[in-house]
Amino acid sequence: MKTLYLDCSMGASGDMLTGALLELLPDPDGFVRTLNGLGLPGVEYTREPSVKCGITGTHVSVRVHGHEEHEHVHTHEHDHEHSHDHDHPHEHDHAGMADIRQTVERLQIPQAVKDDAMAVYGSIAEAESHAHGRPVEEVHFHEVGALDAVADVTAVCLLLRELAPDEVVVSPVHVGCGQVRCAHGILPVPAPATAYLLRDVPIYGGDVQGELCTPTGAALLRHFATRFGGMPVLRTSKIGYGMGNKDFPAANCVRAFLGETADRTDVVLELSCNVDDMTAEEIAFACERLFEGGAHEVYTVPIGMKKSRPGTLLRVICREPDREKMLGLLFRHTSTIGVRESVTRRFVLDRAVKTVSTPCGDVRRKESSGYGVRKVKYEYDDLRRIAVERGCTLAEARQFIEDQIG
Repeated sequence: MKTLYLDCSMGASGDMLTGALLELLPDPDGFVRTLNGLGLPGVEYTREPSVKCGITGTHVSVRVHGHEEHEHVHTHEHDHEHSHDHDHPHEHDHAGMADIRQTVERLQIPQAVKDDAMAVYGSIAEAESHAHGRPVEEVHFHEVGALDAVADVTAVCLLLRELAPDEVVVSPVHVGCGQVRCAHGILPVPAPATAYLLRDVPIYGGDVQGELCTPTGAALLRHFATRFGGMPVLRTSKIGYGMGNKDFPAANCVRAFLGETADRTDVVLELSCNVDDMTAEEIAFACERLFEGGAHEVYTVPIGMKKSRPGTLLRVICREPDREKMLGLLFRHTSTIGVRESVTRRFVLDRAVKTVSTPCGDVRRKESSGYGVRKVKYEYDDLRRIAVERGCTLAEARQFIEDQIG
């Protein structure tokens, strides 16, 4: 599975995400030329190398009519993301959601990318609305800052369309700590709009003073993340570094890893039949023969059949090469005269069985990992043997093993 993993251990902003994703492309300069030809009024993208803590990456700047947005003191270069002001006397210097929508609709990009861009910007407007207690339609953004943010959002949406990952996994997001100054005064970090966008997302503060995750970065992560968690088992093909503007003791960047996840998906068959004239012992015997024949799983479900007769649904999960063997066993050991087949894709964790030594003998331990999780389970037969030998419960036998292996 083609997987994109975003390491946000120093937060995220629109320009940092753009820089990191650009580095994953075979021709980043050509893509920048494409961005500059989109038709965003007065907007110019610039890609340049940047070094943080000895690591070289890409910094992307966006100039609107020759100027970058530096209205407030923020951690990342794109301070525009708090540069809205509802009480500005010159309304023509502001852009509402209708203006943003018109700007995006004029761009020469696929409709799906326009939809993504509007969904991201809509979530930013919703967050600002919630933070300031105003309806979304009354939220207005400073014109230069709005174009700057639209440029970032559009670039990331286009880049993700170009890369086309099957899933996007995002690390827990470092938001920084302390305070940030904006048009409304001094606000805590994360700023209210950012905090709203990151609800239900794993975040942490750390000890870096300043705003590490901006509203635009938060909105992009929330929109595109398939899930949040640790790095999955990944065969990495490319790594991109998107640099922020500020310098810290830690490298101020978003890292993007593109690769293939370990083989955790496969195609299996589900073979099913209904029976209503077999005893429980006969069904149990059939299940044993199916397991012995190599079935991944065999299970039964009580069902109601014709004339209100109680019956049993018998289902077998197996690999495609084992189809004929499973069909033969089903017809031989059950009373069915027909079997249904479904082809199913399943998602599984990477699994291994290890043997650990204890004073009560060897114990098999099943270890599973992937999708940001790790699970450990001791083989039931080994737990049962120890519980019988020691005259204890299964839970006590499990604790005994844990104590012995540390």
